[in-house]
Amino acid sequence: MARRRVVVTGIGALTPIGNTRQAYWDALVAGTSGAAPITYFDASKFKTQFACELKGFDPQDHFDRKEVRKMDRFTQYALVASDEAIQDAALDLAVLDKSKAGVIWGSGIGGLETFQNEVLNFAEGNGTPRFNPFFIPKMIADIAPGMISIKYGFRGPNFTTVSACASSANAIIDALNYIRLGYADVMITGGSEAGVAKASIAGFNALHALSTRNDDPATASRPFDKNRDGFVMGEGAGALVLESLEHAQNRGATIYAELTGGGLSADAYHITAPHPEGLGATSVMENCLADAGVNFTDIDAINMHGTSTPLGDVAETKALKDVFGEHLYNMNINSTKSMTGHLLGAAGAVEAIASILSIKHGVVPPTINHKTADEQIDEKINFTFNKAQKRAVSMAMSNTFGFGGHNACVLFAKMD
Repeated sequence: MARRRVVVTGIGALTPIGNTRQAYWDALVAGTSGAAPITYFDASKFKTQFACELKGFDPQDHFDRKEVRKMDRFTQYALVASDEAIQDAALDLAVLDKSKAGVIWGSGIGGLETFQNEVLNFAEGNGTPRFNPFFIPKMIADIAPGMISIKYGFRGPNFTTVSACASSANAIIDALNYIRLGYADVMITGGSEAGVAKASIAGFNALHALSTRNDDPATASRPFDKNRDGFVMGEGAGALVLESLEHAQNRGATIYAELTGGGLSADAYHITAPHPEGLGATSVMENCLADAGVNFTDIDAINMHGTSTPLGDVAETKALKDVFGEHLYNMNINSTKSMTGHLLGAAGAVEAIASILSIKHGVVPPTINHKTADEQIDEKINFTFNKAQKRAVSMAMSNTFGFGGHNACVLFAKMD
């Protein structure tokens, strides 16, 4: 059976540096940092007191009061981003075969803040079990694609992928394959996370995973810099409308790029640390190239996982050298986490959008906050430090790796 080609026809973004697709892209190109002191709660007693929160987002601009109370923030974010993507794709819902339209969404944690607040309320109530009747549907990670499908009446494949920080890249790959194999014509895919909460900040602090650069939050996310000390928590959502090429052409859709391949692998090494030689990262990029049927020399740009952690940045760079060899020095490499922070389960989708828009606009966003070279990292590689660079991008790859050793990689190409 011939695999159908799959294209991107709609994009939606809700990020710490821009609440729409265009605002996000403009801020990426400008090298804007989304990190600032936490405003959602009193973080004065936490080791890390800053994060990449959404700016100027009011759920009541999108939902009525009753709806807001029924949804955790990660679901609100999912609905806002997917709505922008669907509008951007100009899908005519009146004629769309909704039995062939589905939603596959990624979230690493789901409604963590809801769970946290319900437990705190229970404890403060002297053990009296007075829980919100929406506690469970607000918390479960699969509620986001469920709510999207309910809103639009999409009756095709519908589920959530959970693979920590690789969750939304996994969702994109699953959506790709459902369309390739003919189980759907249109898929809404991506991911959302609302990770700026007491429990998550404290939990990642306990793991020593977060930067503690409280005196200068805007420069705290500094991938590949010698003085990096951990990632910065981010939040938000990214959404894509994927269609079979034939379906998109038949309705005269505008196409951003072709989604040519996806790769998956496991480190099989450690619950939080990457394999020190980057073996899982090497495998996932090789698997992605093989799935797309392209040569490593065809790749122009890679948005790395690049979390700004001491171990992760070194291991991923080793993997790049193993996969791309000398061609690596001809490419643009970057980490948009330097600006958005780490959106956990939403990272793959938000970073894939950056790769797609690099192809569309011929610009690679920078890796900001680089000041000091790390002798463990080959700085002959063009990491696009501190300033965006113009270049024709025909193929762009995006890497996402998660706790537990979950690796996912997606590849986009300029349409012929």
